[in-house]
Amino acid sequence: MSSIKDVGKAVDYPGLDRVADPLSNAVRRAYEAAGPIGQQAKNALHGVWLGHPLHPVFTDVPIGAWTTALALDAAADGDPGMHRAATFALGVGLVGAAGAAVSGLTDWSETDGRSRRTGLIHGLLNIAATSLVAAAYVRRRSDSHSGGRALAWAGYTIAVGSAYLGGDLVYGQRIGVTHAAVDDPDAFTPVAPAAELPDGTMKRARKDDVDVLLARQHGRLCALAHPCAHLGGPLSEGTLKDGSVVCPWHGSEFALDDGHVINGPATQAQPRFDVREQGGAIEVKAGEHV
Repeated sequence: MSSIKDVGKAVDYPGLDRVADPLSNAVRRAYEAAGPIGQQAKNALHGVWLGHPLHPVFTDVPIGAWTTALALDAAADGDPGMHRAATFALGVGLVGAAGAAVSGLTDWSETDGRSRRTGLIHGLLNIAATSLVAAAYVRRRSDSHSGGRALAWAGYTIAVGSAYLGGDLVYGQRIGVTHAAVDDPDAFTPVAPAAELPDGTMKRARKDDVDVLLARQHGRLCALAHPCAHLGGPLSEGTLKDGSVVCPWHGSEFALDDGHVINGPATQAQPRFDVREQGGAIEVKAGEHV
């Protein structure tokens, strides 16, 4: 375990950015070059349609399938049927690994700094693990079970080590979880003078622990949590579009009326507030989150 933690510490080496940054930019440019179809594919791979990242859905498949394969091998005792079942399980895991790679690469391209470096090492380890398991699958299909078993165990060991870094990305660096933490007031609370928000504008308003984005458009007043759900970007510094706001950091787009995600990389809706004008002030209180 100490060696795995040493790998985790290696992500503080800034030299990794010389590889990570150009690769991340290339992934984003590839989606942009495909136009609207590329944006739709990117949203699908982020998991916008699912309401949370798609990547974790796939990651369970290879680990589970490969664990099953190794367990079947251990219990086979020369039974060819058990060996065939183990080989099939390796193949199922490879399919899941492909889905995890594509969705993970898409999510990773919208990270920065230490998270981007961690994700790079995580991805390279997974490529190594998948390559070893793929070689094992090919050898086993050629009836070389002993050599295939050794390759599979090597790939599985690397995959488990890589999972440590995946856990750090989620639980330590909060990648894939909402950053739009809000303190919802139970009663309407004034946050800004109404005169400070002309039609067709937006602004950040803060009162105590309430941090809110206010927008007035076509005479309608809307209020969302200010930190972007993706990685906490300042929405007030983004772009106000007709009916939506675009985060300045990674381009997540949210509907002003209810906060639902129009375009990723965010997958969770932006929390919204109930909002009203009273006595020359804009007031907000806890709203229903989509």
